[in-house]
Amino acid sequence: MTANLAKKSRRRPPTNGRPPQDGSEDSNRWNLRLYVAGQTPRSLTAFKNLKEICEEYLKGKYHIEVIDLMENPTLARGDQILAVPTLVRKLPQPIRKIIGDLSDTERVLVGLDIQPR
Repeated sequence: MTANLAKKSRRRPPTNGRPPQDGSEDSNRWNLRLYVAGQTPRSLTAFKNLKEICEEYLKGKYHIEVIDLMENPTLARGDQILAVPTLVRKLPQPIRKIIGDLSDTERVLVGLDIQPR
């Protein structure tokens, strides 16, 4: 993955600047994994749409990890990725998946359980 997607997906510290005191995952933290296959227009659009949604609805509470399956195709197995781009919500549980360029904001919000159905 070139710098365009990778730089924007670096881990951010917890919003309060400290890790959770009880050793558990921060329940307000959203861990999102975006699977792409190179820097195609569709992959770039998916990342851009995801960033916009996260900044509007999850500001300061999210981490995006971009996985380029062109560089690491075996990583698709872990989350059972069959199509790209695919967004996987790792935390909060349960795991959720959304396939596509994430341009339908309402569908993404419902799919991630940010907004009720």
